[in-house]
Amino acid sequence: MADAAQPFLSDVTTLRERARKHVADGAVSSSYVGDVAAAIDILQAVLATEIVCVLRYTQHSIVANGLASEGVKAEFAAHASEEQGHAMLVAQRISQLGGTPDFNPENLATRSAAQYATAPDLVGMITENLIAERIAVDHYRELARYFADNDPTTRRMIEQILAVEEEHATDMADLLARHRT
Repeated sequence: MADAAQPFLSDVTTLRERARKHVADGAVSSSYVGDVAAAIDILQAVLATEIVCVLRYTQHSIVANGLASEGVKAEFAAHASEEQGHAMLVAQRISQLGGTPDFNPENLATRSAAQYATAPDLVGMITENLIAERIAVDHYRELARYFADNDPTTRRMIEQILAVEEEHATDMADLLARHRT
């Protein structure tokens, strides 16, 4: 049952007044119940994680070699492109919340949940990418729970990225199984 003290938000007059009064706040309105500063800080770490993954996958897509490397290189390149898309989504969300996305290379390694780890051979590269994907999956599951109903827009974005990271982890696990033998 609805709380009688809280009017339903479809009171158009109140919505219009609130929107005009705080127009400079952009997307962050009084109905945002999360901690904006904390959300931006968390998303800076997500942005760093995605950029580090772009860099690792890109490097692996270029240096992988061997008889079975062409298909794997293409998979690495595709993942790099998807991670770049994630980085752009996150950067845009940071901006919507009133922050400035941090692309400073000096800050990426310290903010990223995943490490920039490479390997001298194909199996090692696949393994490093699988480890990074598993880290991202666990991290993003935690973040989806953290944002919950306090910031449903960010939660949905994280869940969308999480679904792709789970696919990436499955892809890397499949590649690892094929190339270990």
